[in-house]
Amino acid sequence: MESSKKRFKFRKTLFITIGITFLLLLALLFFVNWYVNRSVEQVDGTIELSSLNKEVTVITDENGVPHIHADSEQDLYIAQGYVQAQHRMFQMELSRRQASGTLSEVVGASAINQDKYFRTLGLRRAAEASYEIYTEESKQVLEWFAAGVNAYISDAKNANRLPIEFKLMGIEPEEWTPIDSLTIGKFMAFDLGGHWERQAFNYYLLNTFEEDKAYELFPAYPENRPTIIDEGEIDIAKSFEHAVIPHEFNGSNNWVVSGEKTVSGQPLLANDPHLGLATPSIWLQMHLKAADINVSGVIFAGVPGIILGHNENIAWGVTNTGPDVQQLYLEEKNPENPHEFLFEDDWEEAEIIDEPIIVKDEGTVDYQVVVTRHGPIVSEFAEESGTNSAFSLRWTALEPTTELEAILEMNKASNWEEFETGLEKFLAPAQNFVFAGKDGTIAYKANGNIPIYENAKDALLPMRGWDRDDELTEYIPFDKLPFVINPEKGYIATANNKVVGDDYPYHISHVWAQPYRYERIAEVLEERDELTIEMMQELQMDEVNLQAREFAGAFSELIAEEALTENEKKALDLLEDWGHEDASDLAEPLIFQKWIIEIENILYEEIPETMMDMFSAKGQTTDTILRKGLSGEESIWLKEHGGIEKVVHGAFKQAITRLEEEYGENITDWKWGDFHRVEFRHPLSGIHPILEYFFNHTGPQRMGGSALTVMATAYNNETGEVNHGAPWRFVIDAADLEKGYHLNGPGQSGHFKSDWYHDQLEDWVNGSFHQTKLNETEGQILKLETGQK
Repeated sequence: MESSKKRFKFRKTLFITIGITFLLLLALLFFVNWYVNRSVEQVDGTIELSSLNKEVTVITDENGVPHIHADSEQDLYIAQGYVQAQHRMFQMELSRRQASGTLSEVVGASAINQDKYFRTLGLRRAAEASYEIYTEESKQVLEWFAAGVNAYISDAKNANRLPIEFKLMGIEPEEWTPIDSLTIGKFMAFDLGGHWERQAFNYYLLNTFEEDKAYELFPAYPENRPTIIDEGEIDIAKSFEHAVIPHEFNGSNNWVVSGEKTVSGQPLLANDPHLGLATPSIWLQMHLKAADINVSGVIFAGVPGIILGHNENIAWGVTNTGPDVQQLYLEEKNPENPHEFLFEDDWEEAEIIDEPIIVKDEGTVDYQVVVTRHGPIVSEFAEESGTNSAFSLRWTALEPTTELEAILEMNKASNWEEFETGLEKFLAPAQNFVFAGKDGTIAYKANGNIPIYENAKDALLPMRGWDRDDELTEYIPFDKLPFVINPEKGYIATANNKVVGDDYPYHISHVWAQPYRYERIAEVLEERDELTIEMMQELQMDEVNLQAREFAGAFSELIAEEALTENEKKALDLLEDWGHEDASDLAEPLIFQKWIIEIENILYEEIPETMMDMFSAKGQTTDTILRKGLSGEESIWLKEHGGIEKVVHGAFKQAITRLEEEYGENITDWKWGDFHRVEFRHPLSGIHPILEYFFNHTGPQRMGGSALTVMATAYNNETGEVNHGAPWRFVIDAADLEKGYHLNGPGQSGHFKSDWYHDQLEDWVNGSFHQTKLNETEGQILKLETGQK
């Protein structure tokens, strides 16, 4: 009896304990949920902004796009700053820190080398120099925007509702400044590259291999070969081991079609810039309206205005021109003074800039940047080379430039002449602009500061820092830059392909994208008339792989079937019947893509992994070598591996073996989308599985396309993760410039509790566009009220 009472008492106590624990956990869960939800963007009700002159209305439509209506431009840009910060403050904080080289202050010692690299480049110094040449009107826009951002920061701090990422990192955002916005703009120029890494790679080739073998990997095999500089040799792999090299597929597609080829009788324009795929999107879609401005499109978080999009009269889009705007110089140091460098038989004193780096929990690291007449010494940011030679970098984006002024003018332009006038101020990065006007005009211009090389081969290698003959002193004149207006063929398209013929009098670049995306776009536009918005959207999602069309059949003919396993024979049979579409539910693209990867593994096995990131335009080089082999021309790189047949056959067998190991013996179970998947990862999701769950709760999505299809989805060769493509896709008909069709993956908001965090992910995968209107009246309404009496 006594024991029964004890058992009952124990159970009662246990149940009470469990109940209390459950209630406490539930209360904790509710508290955490409440606390996290406090920092979700506010899209209705009222917010007081004392800096406003009059009330501003923000209508947030069903896709999370803010439509900002203000009476004045001052109030418009203050509101834009506030709204951007509500949606993307943590992204803005990381962006300015990465570009400024101050990540170590919040991340710790792991970011020191990266910070040293960006301090060396000096994006923030370039932004400061640029600010000085801006007009007072443009400076005022930057100040207004910063005031809006700072109003949000103040409100969020006072109400203890900063995004949860700030709490997780134990930091708070500092005051936003106009220089922060310009520095982010300079970072985008960095992200779009300029080919210094390919010059370094070519230098490495000539120092490592026999001349003929080295030259075969050059992006343009020159008849009058450039000579390697004999005065110094630098360990490229060691010097640039920690360099941050932009993704080589930072490109884009755009095209514009004349009304003669459209159902509406007016131009159609499409644009999908290719950048990194992450959460949140690199783009923020917005609509800005005031007395003299009514513009809609996208902008980088942290920057005012609209960089790509449309107004009531025009639409425009860009791709990366990819010119040689970065030039390495081999500098000779004075053995007696490492801060002096030779020029025309004299020693010139370099500028020494102190850049102390604050490191979280570790104090300050003293760091100095050395700047020669050509630019910063970039080969010693990690450590001294121990030699009397060093590389400096001349780069157009490190000069004072005025892109924001261009954007502000473009936003208000009503025709091509006004738009082109604005382009004169858009200097770095150089971009391929396409244009459509409601007057029926279609146009193109490769725009920006592009250095004039007296001899194109000079851009293949580092130049001599001590020789006046190697100085780059001029840019291609604005009126001589490549352009097209209303071409007879009825369309203009660019896809980072070569934009001019050999008769163009100036050098643009040696490094172009493989031509397959452009060729597919042109193929579709050539063969069709009566084009519509829907057809343009379908073309942006096109999965046809023209590299596979060129090579798959030719490769198969080289394979001796009697030496194949049953699975290898089945794989060849599949490829023979394949329509060359990189569809996610097919085995064929998985087989072909792995085949190409294994071919490159064989061809370039002598090149260390530390150098491969500098091998930009590798795909173009591989295609050239394979074409040589298939046409019977000699290739040293093929010959040393037994010739084209042995390379292709060996790579095929390796590919099939690895696929069997990964996906099993049943070839019918192999699917491209099981390997090729997209997730849009949050920057903090890899820290802990719990954060992974919250920040990336949708998980990876099976994805079609590839790096070479119009629907560009570049991926990691080892993991298959799609990490590069078009976060934003845009199509518009000039017959109705009141509305545009957009996709902004994975969504508008940077807050994981927001309705617009990953709401466009599946739409992005499937190509389901949403419509955004200039005259939008429906949605959630937020009033930004002035505190002035």
